[in-house]
Amino acid sequence: MEFKRIVLTLITGLLLCLSIRAVKAQAKTPKFKVIAFYTAKNDHAHISYVHEANKWFPRMALKYNFSYDSTSNWSNMNAEFLSNYQVVLFLDTRPEEPIQRAAFEKYMETGGGWIGFHFAAFALTPSDFPQNWDWYHHHFLGSGSYGSNTWRPTSAILRVENRKHPVTSRLPETFKAAANEWYRWSEDLRTNPDIRILLSVDSSSFPLGTGPKQSEIWHSGYYPVAWTNIKYRMVYINMGHNDMDYENHTIKDLSSSFSSETQNEFLLRSLFFAAKKKF
Repeated sequence: MEFKRIVLTLITGLLLCLSIRAVKAQAKTPKFKVIAFYTAKNDHAHISYVHEANKWFPRMALKYNFSYDSTSNWSNMNAEFLSNYQVVLFLDTRPEEPIQRAAFEKYMETGGGWIGFHFAAFALTPSDFPQNWDWYHHHFLGSGSYGSNTWRPTSAILRVENRKHPVTSRLPETFKAAANEWYRWSEDLRTNPDIRILLSVDSSSFPLGTGPKQSEIWHSGYYPVAWTNIKYRMVYINMGHNDMDYENHTIKDLSSSFSSETQNEFLLRSLFFAAKKKF
């Protein structure tokens, strides 16, 4: 009887150890996988943001149990590679090759998640990034071409425009964003039935920008800075341009795009929304 009791105790202990290991293994399985594409070759402010993002997102991945990878190799924009991830990020640019664009379009059309930051929506003809991708700029983003921007990068008070959306439902009515260069677009997003504007510049921010050009200072108007297209699992976020010490040519960071706690919460909620997960 004593021998049987010992054996039973050993078996129970072994089963308990196996159960604990199984629970731990399950806990380590990421809720979803994120791949961030970037170029980080032009504009020191955009490069600064990419470097910040590639430090901040891995920390959040550890905290909230998702995985985060990043790559500057846009050739990875193909069906086989993308099939490993539930969310794609464009940190600073967009794919340029037709085969890459076709792969991304199919990824989104078949239920993939996406978040684009700041320059990822830029398009201006003529420039190094012309408006030569109608699906992306007109149908997917709905913003069309770049119109103008504020200067220099400054913080703004942002207003939540859609309190029913899961990304913004728990945010305060207004909050202070991190310093940024704010963009204006050629298309009025309010007229697009597929677009849901999430955040816009609050009127208390005006005048926004310091110049020196008067056109770089906004005194009035309506400026969406984050929105989603209801046909896709996506969020575009205009933030992603740090303030830099251009004047003294030190290229020193003067701000951080992750300095606003509420803005960071918005980023995380956007990420979980794109992944079809509850935050």
